[in-house]
Amino acid sequence: MSARPLLPLIGLVPLLAGCGDTGGLVSAGSTPTVSGPVHLWPDRRGASVPPADPGGAPPEYVKGIPPVRDQDVHAVDPVALVQAELRAHPDTEVGADGMPPRTAAAIQECPKDEDVKEPEACPVLKPYYRDLTGNGKDELIVGIEFPDKMMSVRVYTADPDGRLNRIMATTETVITVELAGRDVILRVPSGNRGYELITAWSWDERQLTMLPTREQIVRVPGNQGAPGSREPAPAPGRP
Repeated sequence: MSARPLLPLIGLVPLLAGCGDTGGLVSAGSTPTVSGPVHLWPDRRGASVPPADPGGAPPEYVKGIPPVRDQDVHAVDPVALVQAELRAHPDTEVGADGMPPRTAAAIQECPKDEDVKEPEACPVLKPYYRDLTGNGKDELIVGIEFPDKMMSVRVYTADPDGRLNRIMATTETVITVELAGRDVILRVPSGNRGYELITAWSWDERQLTMLPTREQIVRVPGNQGAPGSREPAPAPGRP
């Protein structure tokens, strides 16, 4: 039997090169060179950051409510809490305690019966609970609806002496409010159409308050719908 002639090896090269769809690695080209940030105008004298107060932020105790036993904020009535703040800061429309007069008047008329479920009748929303400070005790998270999709988000913690201390207060045009770990995350419309600003508020154990620690501007997917169409996804506490 005659031997089968061998194909020249050079003829196999095109055949092997044509099998690039078999799942093997394919080169994507040269990798761009990674370079670190370049300091522009190094001779310019930049602004300075004032040092933080070594004693931390002064506490903002809520006056006019009963002492909180065993630091259990679940026993605090959020409506009575906000009403106490209104009495302590009447006719205040700007700042951390600011509130539109129409909203303040509606809060004063909120029903006392906890079984009444009329979200539009009372601007103080259902409370949420989460340990945000890491002390093993839940904090109280309160939302207050303002006109034009604006919202006041406030967080309170109880100290061992039973005093309720407000550690966060911000008013924004809110898309959603979320809880992620020990962070309160607010999504608000950014100044650019099609983008939203995500801000994470975190406990600062040195300043003894919640501070905005991270911000990110992200593009809103085209199929997401109009702002405000998403439901917030905070984790509820125990009843």
